Amino acid sequence: MKIVVGLGNPGREYISTRHNVGFDVIDALARRFGWISSPDEFQRQARTTFDGLSMNGTVSRQSTGSSEKVLLLKPQTYMNVSGKSVQAAAAFYRVPPEELMVVLDDMALPCGRIRIRSSGSAGGHNGLKDIERCLGTIQYPRLRIGIDAPPSFLPSKDYVLQRFTNEQRALVDPAIERAVAAVHEWIERGISPAMNRFNGDDEPAKMKEKESK
Repeated sequence: MKIVVGLGNPGREYISTRHNVGFDVIDALARRFGWISSPDEFQRQARTTFDGLSMNGTVSRQSTGSSEKVLLLKPQTYMNVSGKSVQAAAAFYRVPPEELMVVLDDMALPCGRIRIRSSGSAGGHNGLKDIERCLGTIQYPRLRIGIDAPPSFLPSKDYVLQRFTNEQRALVDPAIERAVAAVHEWIERGISPAMNRFNGDDEPAKMKEKESK
């Protein structure tokens, strides 16, 4: 079994904010798997378990003809204490850290970029810090979605709770779709094939960088 966790904050005021892009990926994954037909259905149909909203089912593995049980989880504990929800789900299903994928926002990456790693540091992200504290390890996969660095006049804590600009939205929407495909690849074939295929697959972000020069 695999667990995919999207990080974010609960509440309507946080919908579509930069910090909630992990929630957006969970919605898109549930649609890809055919579990829901629109984003708001996840909120209505998900179970309230593990201090979060969860939905589970099976995902076909075309490469082997088998299937994989998958749990999609949106912690409802607020970002800075996400670990409580993640640890509860992992313990209940006895899922080891390497079978857990955490999807989150990253201010160190430009909008439109995604990065997959099999492990690593929190990089200043409070959600990852708490997950690492609760799991007692940094050895779990994570997928970061770039949201750009904040402008110099705006504190980071305020920036992440704002919504994307129109220009950013045009970049982050395709990034969410690539993130969904990358998570599906991880489920299908594992972390190394997913990294090889999707790390560096950032044409929208590259175009933005080229235009800014």
